[in-house]
Amino acid sequence: MPSADAAPPAPRSMIQASCLSGSDLRVGGGTITLSYDAAAFALTRARICAWTGRAALAVSTYYGRFPVSRVRIVLKPQDGEGVRGGTTWGDADDGQPLIQIRLGRMAQAAQLDDDWTLTHEMVHLSVPSVPEQSHWLEEGIATYVEPVARVQTGELPAARIWADMLHGMRKGLPADGDQGLDHTPTWGRTYWGGALFCLMADVAIRERSGNRKGLQDALRAVLAAGDSIRTDLSVDRLFAIGDQGTGVPVLQVLYREMGDAPMPAGDDLENLWRRLGVYPDGDGVRFDETAPLAAVRRAITAGRGGGR
Repeated sequence: MPSADAAPPAPRSMIQASCLSGSDLRVGGGTITLSYDAAAFALTRARICAWTGRAALAVSTYYGRFPVSRVRIVLKPQDGEGVRGGTTWGDADDGQPLIQIRLGRMAQAAQLDDDWTLTHEMVHLSVPSVPEQSHWLEEGIATYVEPVARVQTGELPAARIWADMLHGMRKGLPADGDQGLDHTPTWGRTYWGGALFCLMADVAIRERSGNRKGLQDALRAVLAAGDSIRTDLSVDRLFAIGDQGTGVPVLQVLYREMGDAPMPAGDDLENLWRRLGVYPDGDGVRFDETAPLAAVRRAITAGRGGGR
């Protein structure tokens, strides 16, 4: 019998697309143009296409559609195995968004099956460009949404991402001498501090809305307003749109608390895990279904208002 945090079944309508270099994949209302030299990689075209399709399906599921109408993905061959990193631009030479992925020439199918990088980069397509001091928001959203989206399509088990968050979120806590997120551009505060902001916002929105709304609804509202990586937006305006989408003023309030001040403390984070019913269990986690916010935890990975 599946656990309470099991992901919903993956959609039956799987993506069909040609895998020739330069071919188009149409997913969630968007068009993805793949560009790569097939002879440069040990992987088959079909494997590369399936990997791209899974990432696009996860992002489209989380946002309700693909974030942009068109994007070009260029695969750059690197020595060795695995996915070696990625970069996303909102306005490349052709005026369209561009994702560049550094892919090992000898990358194996299993490495693509477990890859998070391409999904992370596709999430970036959904986030407007904010002022440089708030770069943590762009990276934090991508860090937080990527695994949640992959659970929602059945690609990952919920227990795995809660274990990753339990062990990873502490890297986003302020160190001695740190200031708020807008003033501490370290790696930990940028990626994990931004992700911690998203987790706290998701939980608070669900608490305030009776678990009917979450961060997913706020981010969908920003996209529905016509904003994406192709637009510039202040953080205040982005959060105002998001709060309007959920009906509760969580994002603006939390930004005032965390943008300029070094919070939360480690004790606050530990209390959050207890309220969600997430406890360490070796390298994994165990869930307490009697915890006050166990239903909120389930709803986050079930999607939107699900899991109640």
